[in-house]
Amino acid sequence: MVFRAAARAGAALAGLSALLAGYNLLTVRRLPPPGAAVLEPVTVCIPARDEVTLLPRLVTDLRAQTGVPRLRVLILDDASTDGTEEAARRAAKGDPRITVLRSDREPPPGWTGKAAACARLAELADTPVLVFLDADVRLAPGAIAAAVTALRADGLGLLSPWPHQLAGSCYEALLQPLLVWSWASTLPVRFAERGLRTSTALGCGQFLVMDAAAYRAAGGHEVVAASATEDIDLARALRRAGHRTAVAAAGPHARTRMYRDAAALDAGYTRWLWSAYGGSPAAALAVGALTTLTYTVPPLAALVGRGSLRRTGAIGYAAAVTGRLLARTLDTGTRPHPTDILSALAHPLAVTAYLRLTLRSHRARARNELSWKNRATPSG
Repeated sequence: MVFRAAARAGAALAGLSALLAGYNLLTVRRLPPPGAAVLEPVTVCIPARDEVTLLPRLVTDLRAQTGVPRLRVLILDDASTDGTEEAARRAAKGDPRITVLRSDREPPPGWTGKAAACARLAELADTPVLVFLDADVRLAPGAIAAAVTALRADGLGLLSPWPHQLAGSCYEALLQPLLVWSWASTLPVRFAERGLRTSTALGCGQFLVMDAAAYRAAGGHEVVAASATEDIDLARALRRAGHRTAVAAAGPHARTRMYRDAAALDAGYTRWLWSAYGGSPAAALAVGALTTLTYTVPPLAALVGRGSLRRTGAIGYAAAVTGRLLARTLDTGTRPHPTDILSALAHPLAVTAYLRLTLRSHRARARNELSWKNRATPSG
């Protein structure tokens, strides 16, 4: 009886998450197609550490941007050891809009390397719009203009264009879609964006567009100096300062492969997952139990149950797969590919892997073993 009740509850929750994913697919803002040029000055800030392979591709994309005649690009090589600075200069090809800087200083105590680099870049920028990009992002020619247009059209303090998350391996295809799914299946985004509640703020640090005055009024990167998820915490800081923030699906305009292999993916998630749910192990345990109930119990019931129990489990499993595919469609801007369908069918394995990484992250934090790119990271 307990298992039957759990299967019913899990199926109901999976159905609700699928409905939310469908709502968000229909309503989440998207970056607009190319239109009138953005006439105000825009500065793109790129912190880069050991990005010799990826950064030149982004520089090439930025040189090809259209619709932003007053574009400026600042790149900070953050003590790289692989020739990132030289690669960036070669890719810039003397473009006067692009400035490449080098810093060999370690971040101040209590700062992550990325936050310190972004803060320095922001100090050097004197334009009304700031764009922060990670080196692994690829851009269509009109991406920057589209993002700034959306920022201004909606009167936002911060806009987070969500890049299409690429996957180059089965493990990435299993786990990376969880990023967009995590909010698309749990939060009515456009409704939440009407207010300033910090608990519903979203952000993707790979691509952030901000009104410079709002960014500085909120405290800039100084207020997220030690944050493992500076993107979300920046959005929260701007909301506390009275500025609206939003996310936009940017699939046709921006894409990224965040990690190169399974080891890098595990290390990347381990670096920050501990900070989810306020950094509380008890909250993470509660969310893990709810996730197991919703996405593991129904497929298990479909597999081992009989009669109505099997049907309930099958309905719950189908709802979970549907919700994941809807979220993936929001992410990519296209119909699901066969790989997307296969990874969605393996969704119970994905959430199990997510829970394993959450446990690993909390354990690393407790042991003061958190690091990223050969630097120890603050753990709050």
